[in-house]
Amino acid sequence: MIAYIIRRLLLFVPTLFGIMAISFVIVQFAPGGPVERVIAQLTGSDVSATARISGQTGGDFGSQQQAQTSAADQSVTSRYRGAQGLDPEFIKELERQFGFDRPPLERFGLMLWNYIRFDFGESYFRDIPVIDLVLEKMPVSISLGLWMTFLSYGISIPLGIAKAVRDGTRFDVWTSGVIIIGYAIPGFLFAVLLIILFAGGSYFDLFPLRGLVSDDFDSMSWPEKIVDYFWHLTLPIISMALGAFATTSLLTKNSFLDEIRKQYVVTARAKGLSERQVLYGHVFRNAMLIIIAGFPGAFIGAFFAGSVLIETIFSLDGLGLLGFESVINRDYAVVFATLYIFSLLGLVVNLISDLTYTWIDPRIDFGRRDV
Repeated sequence: MIAYIIRRLLLFVPTLFGIMAISFVIVQFAPGGPVERVIAQLTGSDVSATARISGQTGGDFGSQQQAQTSAADQSVTSRYRGAQGLDPEFIKELERQFGFDRPPLERFGLMLWNYIRFDFGESYFRDIPVIDLVLEKMPVSISLGLWMTFLSYGISIPLGIAKAVRDGTRFDVWTSGVIIIGYAIPGFLFAVLLIILFAGGSYFDLFPLRGLVSDDFDSMSWPEKIVDYFWHLTLPIISMALGAFATTSLLTKNSFLDEIRKQYVVTARAKGLSERQVLYGHVFRNAMLIIIAGFPGAFIGAFFAGSVLIETIFSLDGLGLLGFESVINRDYAVVFATLYIFSLLGLVVNLISDLTYTWIDPRIDFGRRDV
């Protein structure tokens, strides 16, 4: 097992290198960039979908542009859309500031060397270290991802087991109908419906519409803080858990049905074991392997990528919204750093998931298999 863990850890290196290399190459061919972003702000042609960052950058670069009034050099300004009329020295200064005065291979190598040392630099437009920016947004994403995963698994697994035991009954039929409807409804659309019904939209005003906590959160007692925290999270978590709840329920049911029909279950029943002993003493351990296999993907998806629209609808400033804004605003320092961090965490979580297999079923020994 130790040898297997070491091999898996060594595979982290080429995997991360491939992810970063492919992403870096794609960005090189993508239209626009941070230099074009600043030029668009200076020339008044910025049409970014997010106004918060643009409001922070105009003042930083506007004064520099006013100080540069020379005629544009065609060889410099022709590389950037909208750069005509700007001083070429100002354009070169922007390139130096963003690191684009170096060849692509040199920039890629320097980025990897810094990331190996967990030096992620500063955001292009926020004037804050990237790691501090990620840590600032982390509480929102942890709250959404963690509680959504607990809720979906906490309901889906018992429901899936009950459906498997009552396969073909009325209970199985009507719960399947509810699950299919839940799976078909997009999470963001359900979020809008919840706002209309319960957040002061048209009917009831029971839940807050924005933020993770109330403005007077610091002055509350601990019990009040806990209540306020979950009060704000109720609608976003329900919206996010809808699709995951449906998928996990059906996966659990099918996994248990497959195990219930195997010969060892017939043998256990023939020995006089009760249905409860058969189900939770024999079937549960084998059937749960496939559920555990899907846990890392479900958690990583909810934690990092599955909450952009939900965060936007409920005004929750988390990692999903940060990643979206960084791509839109060409903040490559944040884009690549978060990609590296999330990819590394994803690899670690998948390794932990494999090791969990051996804890649930000791018959599995990854150390005897070739990677």
